[in-house]
Amino acid sequence: MRGAELPFWCGFAEAKKLGIFPKKGTRSVRILRPQLHSREEEGQGGEKVLHSWASYRPVPVFNACDLEGEGLAELIAARVPATEARPPIEPIAQAEQVLSGWPVPASWGGERAFYSPGVDRIQLPERESFHGAAALYATWGHEAIHSTGHESRLKRDLSGAFGSSCYAREELVAELGSVLLGQRLQIGCELSHHAAYLQSWISVLRESPKVLLQVISEARQAVDLICPEAPAPDGEPAAAAEPVVS
Repeated sequence: MRGAELPFWCGFAEAKKLGIFPKKGTRSVRILRPQLHSREEEGQGGEKVLHSWASYRPVPVFNACDLEGEGLAELIAARVPATEARPPIEPIAQAEQVLSGWPVPASWGGERAFYSPGVDRIQLPERESFHGAAALYATWGHEAIHSTGHESRLKRDLSGAFGSSCYAREELVAELGSVLLGQRLQIGCELSHHAAYLQSWISVLRESPKVLLQVISEARQAVDLICPEAPAPDGEPAAAAEPVVS
């Protein structure tokens, strides 16, 4: 939620032992550390019975980006897996302009892509981690579609837990919206990939065709918010409706 680029965290005492310290003005994040306990008690037959349980203690930790010290770079390097160098992704001008102009900011870094409604921010892995521009903008578009559901915009229900019908519905909106957005931006899309993704969530949803029609409508509304369709010039027919993956 705070946009940390690295998944490395450290408590103050541990950091001090390593010769690194929190930067001035940084704030810790509290995690719950399990504490294991056990105690021997006498059973009904007089035998000794070992009882075990766990309690949880809040512990403040700092992200690597909030720390500084001479040995920090070496510690990070030792924990980052070696990755194959990839050429930089050449941006597609129209897609870059539309998505970077969308008012929901995108932070780059970390291992996965997601939209956080609480802070109204998109998180994306580094550009070089994507297998080409199409994958980059499809993922960015997917998360941007999610962000249209914020209460200040189209007010969709974004509270569903993973595996729930509400979550499946929102994933259908986002992925279908990503397909439509790719067509509107004229950057293309890998339909076989999108179709497989959509099918997996349709099988989870398993509701009436009416719901799927509503999902299609919500996806189109989301795309219109991010990239309004240009009106046809006078005397020319309006553009044909975008095809829908089924």
